[in-house]
Amino acid sequence: MAKKQDRRVQRTEGLLRGALLSLIQEKGFEALSVQDIIDRANVGRATFYAHFDNKDDLLASGFDGLRASLRARQREALARGGSLDERVFGFSLDLFVHTGEHREVFRAMVGRPSGAAVEQILRRIIVELIRDDVKAALPRDGGTVPRDGLVQFLAGALFGLLMWWMDGRMRVPPGELNTLFRRLATPALKTGIDQTPERTDP
Repeated sequence: MAKKQDRRVQRTEGLLRGALLSLIQEKGFEALSVQDIIDRANVGRATFYAHFDNKDDLLASGFDGLRASLRARQREALARGGSLDERVFGFSLDLFVHTGEHREVFRAMVGRPSGAAVEQILRRIIVELIRDDVKAALPRDGGTVPRDGLVQFLAGALFGLLMWWMDGRMRVPPGELNTLFRRLATPALKTGIDQTPERTDP
C-alpha cells in the first residue's frame, strides 16, 4: 500500500513541477500564481498545499532529486579504484547534462529574484559536492592551501563555468564542457592537496 501511495505522491509532484517549468518559460516565475500551476497540472488546491507550502517551495524541491542523483554518481566514482583523476568530480558530467536540459527555464529567470534563488541553490549543491571530493582526496587537514579555501576555489570555478555556459550563446556539448572543467580543476586539486614542500636549491 505504501508503494502505491509513494507512486501517487511522485506522480502528483512530477505534474506540479512539469507545470511550473513550462509556465516559467511562458510567463516567468514572478508572474505565476499557485492557481496557474494547479490549473496547468490539473490538480486541486488542497492537493498542492498537501505537498508544498508555496510556489517557491515547489521550485526548490526540484533540486532535491538533482542533489541525490549527483551524490550517487559521486559515491560511485569515489568508490572505484584507480587514480585520483578517475575518482574525483564524478558528478560533474551529470550536472552539466541536467542544467543543459533546463537552459530555457534558466534564461527565463536570469536577472530576476527567482533566478538569484536558483543560482544560490545550485552554488550550495556544488560546494557540498566539491567539499566531499576534497575530503576524500585529503582525509586530514594538510596540503599547501587551507581545505576550505580549496573547496571555495574549485566550487567557484565550476559554478562560474556553468553560469557562463548557461547564459552564453555557445552551444558547447555537456561532454566537452565537462572535459574542459576536469582539465582545469584536477591539476588545481592536486596542487592544493600536495603535502610535499617545494624543494629549493641551496
